[in-house]
Amino acid sequence: MLGVVKTARGEGNVELREVPEPSAGPGEVKISVRNAGICGTDIHIFRNHYTFNPPVVLGHEFCGEIAEVGKDVADLSPGDRVTCETTAGSCGLCGYCRRGNYNLCNERLGIGSILNGAFTRYVIAPRRIVHRLPENVDFIAGALTEPVACAVHGVIHITGVKAGEVTVVAGPGPIGLITAQVAQAEGAYVILLGRDRDISRLEIARKLDLPKVINIDEEDAEAFVSDLTGGVGADVVFECAGAPSAARMLLNLVRKAGRYSQVGLMSTPFEIDWEQIAYKELQVLGTFSQNWRDWGRALELMSQGKVDASAIVSRQASIMEWEASFANFEAAKEVKVLLQPVGD
Repeated sequence: MLGVVKTARGEGNVELREVPEPSAGPGEVKISVRNAGICGTDIHIFRNHYTFNPPVVLGHEFCGEIAEVGKDVADLSPGDRVTCETTAGSCGLCGYCRRGNYNLCNERLGIGSILNGAFTRYVIAPRRIVHRLPENVDFIAGALTEPVACAVHGVIHITGVKAGEVTVVAGPGPIGLITAQVAQAEGAYVILLGRDRDISRLEIARKLDLPKVINIDEEDAEAFVSDLTGGVGADVVFECAGAPSAARMLLNLVRKAGRYSQVGLMSTPFEIDWEQIAYKELQVLGTFSQNWRDWGRALELMSQGKVDASAIVSRQASIMEWEASFANFEAAKEVKVLLQPVGD
């Protein structure tokens, strides 16, 4: 079967190549991939800015159908519609694992980075990380359960957004659009920020009926937030753009004793005015990946129609088109492209 493979360390080194078809071992399932989303992490691996173990098939946002179950798997059957967490393994012994925060384990085995992922025809996963898709969640939205779970992790379980809080999300990419929806589902007044280069993404944001969408190249976000809050500032801010300029702006927008949450990955270090954190008595939070608490809530929000994951999908494409799809995603020409495997 064909797969999109990071073949070696360094910039690039990704190609479409034949990979062996796997079989499900004890306690595992074999999933026939229907859709797999291109994520910023895939681009970071392409650019050699993320932990990975080559050669490895990329892709960790996916859904599909059970093709085979291994020994000791009794509650899933071929044909069942499923999605899958990304942490396929961890040490199980460290403090992080024992507290349920296995996403932070130093020995974490991520699908699509350490273990073979979903930009191919079949994926092997432990049964314990596989989730059934609700009947009203299709294979388009289902492929994006993982980024919804990441947003649930950051918005609800790390940052603790509350009803009525003025919440600013910088970056209208896939994770920013989903973060904004999850925050709104929690009752927050959400302001989403983007730039001229994000025109198509901002159009999607406006269709999501968010309270306020601002192109900061045309409108003064700081003036809007100040007017809205009587000069106090936003209660919570989320940096989802992975841009130093966005981080600096959000430090100006957040109120004293507010919460700053870093979601986007910056790739390289940058300078920031740390004195604002002290003078404002800010809580600075980081959020990475997801864990068991987040997946059930993510599927609930999608099933209830409170998060429309399919709204951010701009195109479905064959894995044969991976290279152009990666380039368009990185250049912000498309929001979310779902790759599909080629047939036998």
